[in-house]
Amino acid sequence: MTVEISTPLGQIDVAVEVIETIAGGAAMECYGLVGMASQKYIKDGLAELLRRENLKKGVVVREEEDGVHIDMYVIVSYGTKISEVAHNVQSKVKYTLEEMLGLKVESVNIYVQGVRVIND
Repeated sequence: MTVEISTPLGQIDVAVEVIETIAGGAAMECYGLVGMASQKYIKDGLAELLRRENLKKGVVVREEEDGVHIDMYVIVSYGTKISEVAHNVQSKVKYTLEEMLGLKVESVNIYVQGVRVIND
């Protein structure tokens, strides 16, 4: 599946996998985020922490009539303010996708799947 971007010079088709990878990478730059969670384990109540190469599995891109919507399944660090981490991830992902691809993102929905204690 691809997302179509219209420009004055023509049309650009961007694969959904590219958008997922860019969104996952941008999210991982945010403070307080431990990693992405696999969405397939949500039914069991288990949150599997994904490795760096599998970040796109924690991201769902939906193209609707009003624009592109991003759903992200994340695991946050213990001791951080969850609402603040989620807001930072939303802002970073939206800004990165708009700057890199020129893609108009209508919403970035964050689903916190777990909290992890990080041992330094």
